[in-house]
Amino acid sequence: MELNFYVLFIAAFIPMLIGFVWYGPIFGKPWMKEMGFTKESLEGTNMVKILVLSYIFSLLVAFFLQFIVIHQMGLFQTLINEPDFQEEKGEAFTYFKSFIGMYGDRFRTFGHGVIHGVMTGVVLILPILSIIAMFEKRTVKYVAINAGYWVVTLAIMGGIICQWL
Repeated sequence: MELNFYVLFIAAFIPMLIGFVWYGPIFGKPWMKEMGFTKESLEGTNMVKILVLSYIFSLLVAFFLQFIVIHQMGLFQTLINEPDFQEEKGEAFTYFKSFIGMYGDRFRTFGHGVIHGVMTGVVLILPILSIIAMFEKRTVKYVAINAGYWVVTLAIMGGIICQWL
């Protein structure tokens, strides 16, 4: 299974690009209100540090997302520790190459990745943010803005990773 891991580095930019629009012109004012921020309170923020760390964390998200959106990764994970597999020989590797040759392109579309990205946002991120929000006494609007961002972001990341990785 030939994978282009550079796609993960590209996909890791998606959260920042979506965030620029989502927390800017689209939901910037309501989000700031929900957070209790003002333009003045945000002054002096080290944006270089935030953007660098955000990219690193986004790269971790992209790395994890590949296992969700690419079904063939399950077979790879199942066989990787079989004898001689990592040396690209042996029965397990032969089976793997045959399987990938026949089915390696199944469900490898942008749309399929979007579906899994949305599902990850709704079934994993939304509950996590909701639990945190309840303990922090945040509003439904706070959850909707942030969970919506992650659903859209993971959908686009998932599509890119599934189609081009």
